[in-house]
Amino acid sequence: MDKRIKDLIDFTREKYGLVEYYLHTWNIHRHPTVFNDTVYTLSMEWFPNSMKNWDDQDLNPEGTASIEIDIHSRKASSVIFVGGISYAHEKAFDLSHKEKIIEWIEQETGLTYEKEFEFWKEEEREIYFKACIDGMAVAPSGSIELKLDQDGKLILFSVIGQFPSPAFIMEATYELSFEQIEGLAKEQLKLIEFPVMEEERLVHAFAIEEIYIKNDCFSTLPFEQFVYEKSLLQIDQVIEWDLQIQQPFHRKELAFVEHITPEQAFRCEAHPDLQPITGEEINQCISAIQQFFSQEYPNDSGKWLLKSLHREKGYIQAAFQIKEQKERVFKRKIRLFIDSKTYEVLNYMDNRPFLDIYQDFKESDQIKVAKEEAFEKLKDFIELTLCYVYDFEQGSYVLCGKLDCHYAVKADSGEVIELSDL
Repeated sequence: MDKRIKDLIDFTREKYGLVEYYLHTWNIHRHPTVFNDTVYTLSMEWFPNSMKNWDDQDLNPEGTASIEIDIHSRKASSVIFVGGISYAHEKAFDLSHKEKIIEWIEQETGLTYEKEFEFWKEEEREIYFKACIDGMAVAPSGSIELKLDQDGKLILFSVIGQFPSPAFIMEATYELSFEQIEGLAKEQLKLIEFPVMEEERLVHAFAIEEIYIKNDCFSTLPFEQFVYEKSLLQIDQVIEWDLQIQQPFHRKELAFVEHITPEQAFRCEAHPDLQPITGEEINQCISAIQQFFSQEYPNDSGKWLLKSLHREKGYIQAAFQIKEQKERVFKRKIRLFIDSKTYEVLNYMDNRPFLDIYQDFKESDQIKVAKEEAFEKLKDFIELTLCYVYDFEQGSYVLCGKLDCHYAVKADSGEVIELSDL
C-alpha cells in the first residue's frame, strides 16, 4: 500500500474513533468542479471487527462505516454508518445545542456559517444546511446533511455540491426590479401542456419558465444548465443527412468506473472532462451523429436539434430535442454517448418510452384565455429572487434575479392554480 494512502487511512481511523473496525476496501475517485478543478477523494469501507467473515459481495453489514475524504485537504465529503448503527468511539451531539453542531461543521468543512452556508430545514434527528453567499442563495448550490442516532452519535454526514470561494464572486449592488424586467417575464410565459395522470388528460396552462436575469436587466442565464452543474457547449444546430446506411446500430456497454492510481491523485492530474471541446472535435462528433441518426432514425433528417455537447465521465455527451414540438412539461429528448477518442457513438437514451405513458391522454379543452390576460392574472404571483449564479463564460458568480412563479393560469377557464396541482 502507498504510504500516503496508509497515512490517510490511519488518520481516518483515529479521527472517527474506528477502534472496533477494520478496513475492508478502499478506492480513489475523482470529479471535476465548476471551477475547473479536480477533486480526488479516498473512499473507504470499514467493517465492524465482529464481521471479519462477512462474505456477501453485494451488501455491507449493519454498522459498516462508509467514509470518503478529500485526499489533499483531508476533509470528509461523506460519512455513513449503514443501518444507522455506529460502533465508533466518538463524541455525541445534542440537537438542542445547534450552535455546537454548527461549530463542528465549520471545523470539518472550513466554511463559515451564514457567510458560506446557512440553516435550511430540520427533521427528526436530522439537520440540513445549504450553500449561500452572505445569506443569499447560490446556483448551482451545495448542501450539508447531518443525522444522529437516539444517543446523539453521528450516523450520517455529507457535503454535496458547490460552496463558492470568495475568489469566484463578482460583488455588485442589486438593481433589478420587476418593472425593469416585465418584458422578459412576458417572454418567459409559455402555454404548456400538463399531463394530469389521475384523469388521463392533458391540460393547457400558462406558466412561467424559470430563468436567471443578470443585474444588467437584459442578459440571462438558462436555468437548465445547472441540471448538470457543468459547462455545456451550446451548439443549437439542426442535424441533417443524406446517408443511407443499411447496417443497424448496435449499442456498446458504457464503463463509468475509473481506476485511479495514487500517483495520479497526489500529482493532482487534471480530470479529462475538463478539456475543452475543440472545433475539430465538434466536426468529428457531428459526423458520428449523422451516421447514428441515419441508422437508428433514418426518416428524421432535419427534425432533431443538437442543443449542446459536454464531457462527462470520460465521454462526450450530446443532447438533442425535436426541432418542432408542442410546449409540454416533458419534451422529447435524446442523449448520445460518444467515445472521446474515436468519436464513435456508443450508446444513447431516448425518453420516448416515458412519453408514451400519456400519448393516449385526452387533449385539453379549448383555449379561451389570451397570453396577455394570463400574464395580468399571474403578475402578482411572479417572484424575482436575489441570488448569485455561476456564469460559466465569465468563470465567476454574478448577481442575478431568479424569475419564477409557483402558479399557472388554466387556458380554458382562466383559473389561477398552483403548479403543484397540475
